[in-house]
Amino acid sequence: MKTKGIVKNKVNIVTLGCSKNLVDSEVLYTQLKGNGFTVAHESKKDDSQIVVINTCGFIDNAKEESVNTILRYADAKAAGMVDKIYVTGCLSHRYKDELSVEIPTVDAWFGTNELPRLLKTLKADYKHELVGERLLTTPAHYAYLKIAEGCDRPCSFCAIPIMRGSHVSRPIDELVKEAKSLAKRGTKELILIAQDLTYYGLDIYKKRNLSDLIARLSDVEGIEWIRLQYAYPAGFPMDILDVMNERSNVCKYLDMPLQSGSTEILKSMRRGITREKTESLIYTIREKVPGIALRTTLIVGHPGETEALFDETYEFVEKMRFDRLGAFQYSHEDNTHSYTMADDIPEEIKQERADAIMELQQGISYELNQHKIGNTYKVLFDRKEGGHFIGRTEFDSPEVDNEVLVPASQYVRLGDFAHVKITSAEEFDLYGEVVPDFL
Repeated sequence: MKTKGIVKNKVNIVTLGCSKNLVDSEVLYTQLKGNGFTVAHESKKDDSQIVVINTCGFIDNAKEESVNTILRYADAKAAGMVDKIYVTGCLSHRYKDELSVEIPTVDAWFGTNELPRLLKTLKADYKHELVGERLLTTPAHYAYLKIAEGCDRPCSFCAIPIMRGSHVSRPIDELVKEAKSLAKRGTKELILIAQDLTYYGLDIYKKRNLSDLIARLSDVEGIEWIRLQYAYPAGFPMDILDVMNERSNVCKYLDMPLQSGSTEILKSMRRGITREKTESLIYTIREKVPGIALRTTLIVGHPGETEALFDETYEFVEKMRFDRLGAFQYSHEDNTHSYTMADDIPEEIKQERADAIMELQQGISYELNQHKIGNTYKVLFDRKEGGHFIGRTEFDSPEVDNEVLVPASQYVRLGDFAHVKITSAEEFDLYGEVVPDFL
């Protein structure tokens, strides 16, 4: 049974998972628009003839969300509200053989590197002239720039190389071209992403070349902030700190997932670094770039993490006082090295440890934010919500970090900058007033 409400050649792209997936969806969005399709991103209406679900398969919770989303659209198809369902992304890449048997309603499954095949199935051409062009699903003033695909790191817990393959850097000229295109359409902030930024260039330039890329991007007219996410600590290229100091539009911000504060667990995780070397790296970064905001993520409950080893991570967080931090429970992923070990930490203990880390960080964040009261910061405003305009400083990434709230009575332009004096602060929010001279 088909409803009359289906719009022919309309594609709804549903994106799950990380910002890297979001970029893939934006590339698909651009290619489909270039082929004359009507395209929506995460449309709330069930009027699309075709749904493409870009899945995440990183950890158990993400897998569950992806499967539930597929089943939701399978029900919509059975009810005549959708014609075709195509599934792509990490979950599909990793489990498409099993899933195609369990969910036969899906019309086709695609891996992470099968965009041309997906387009061909949709009777669309892969338009090479659109490479480097992106229609954004984020607000126009910021965009994620994926500088590489895949990963060569041997981390014991991680299935990304299984789903995304080996590390492949994108050429600098191609990235600069994309940045210029984005800037012409109003993008002011570039957020550089990859599974590991610091590996950039080793495959195509035979050296770590992230600093050269950042310098080239910082010369692009209209780009006022460049932000670095997902930097690996082992073999960290220190020359990027020089660029951060030399270029005013490179944010003093670094997202560096460290995963543990225990040398024994780091060894088991195959991270290639010790706690001592990690602490030395952090001290050096903070010395070379005064005022830098460091964000990290930690995994608790990895196989073999005793209470004493967890206490080492807890004490590490206490000592290092990160500006931003997220704690995640270990997920036992098949075909990873850690999967050969016993998943010996009960789920309730994992939860308790994650909660303890986040409670500790909450106190640290509150104390650090109190020191910001009375200071004035350049703020990029993302949205208006209720009675406030909401934005971010250079020390904060979208969706995961601090936000700055000013009363809606103090008019600011969304997608633009203003200077804000901080008047009060909570654990994860700053409140302030616009400094009129800088409007």
